Amino acid sequence: MDCRPFEITLIGANDIKDVNTFSKMDVYAVVTVSGAGVRKQKLRTPVHKDGGTSPKWNHTLKFTLDDAALVSDRVKIKIKLISDRTFGPTKIGKAVVPAKELLQSEKANGEKPVSYLVLTPKGKTKGSVSFGYKFGEKFSAPLPVQPEAHKKAHEPVMAYPAGHAGSSSAYPPPGVAHPVYQPYPPQPQPGYAYPPQQQPGYGYAPPPQAGYGYPPVVQPGYGYAQKPQKPKKGGGNMALGLGAGLLGGLLIGDMVSDVGDMAAYDVRNSIGI
Repeated sequence: MDCRPFEITLIGANDIKDVNTFSKMDVYAVVTVSGAGVRKQKLRTPVHKDGGTSPKWNHTLKFTLDDAALVSDRVKIKIKLISDRTFGPTKIGKAVVPAKELLQSEKANGEKPVSYLVLTPKGKTKGSVSFGYKFGEKFSAPLPVQPEAHKKAHEPVMAYPAGHAGSSSAYPPPGVAHPVYQPYPPQPQPGYAYPPQQQPGYGYAPPPQAGYGYPPVVQPGYGYAQKPQKPKKGGGNMALGLGAGLLGGLLIGDMVSDVGDMAAYDVRNSIGI
């Protein structure tokens, strides 16, 4: 693979957007080389303290480019300007430059500094960034070795554990007792400190079931048990008087019947019957 060295010297920026409110910006630049089928590379400059809207760096960064991708215009150079703040970095803007354009400009104009407009995150142009650059001579480099992602197809895969050395069987050889596996005791379910209890009804436990041979126990109701009702006054005397009257009537009837029989007997005797 043919490669080409590339050096870029970030000189500085001018009239860029101020993203700070009260203090001067501390600005640094991040240079990224990327493209379709190109290995991504990223480097940065030191921070220019209190650089404000016109920071200066004069810092050189070195990259290695794929010559075929460079000639076919697949390599892009992106320069991001960032404000280093206490609560995190803030993007100021960026400039995107085709590497092939720089290669052609170098052949025509030599190693002269160039300037490109800076685009804010909202897509507006604000300020510019200046840099110098230089391409080196081509050289050949070995292709990078890709790590093997999968095993080879002819490698055997063991689906079951081997029983013993020198055997393809998962069972033990003859004469060896089969291992006895003791079942594990049941494990308590997580989250329960005690075994689950029978859930009671709505606020009260269910009544106990009656055993065989005995009638169920009647549960007392709420409140107090009712007292037996006493018989009303006069009702007993009336019943007693009614019974005595009936008995007296029967006795009187028997006595009248006896008197009548005696009278009839005396009459028959007097007339000689």
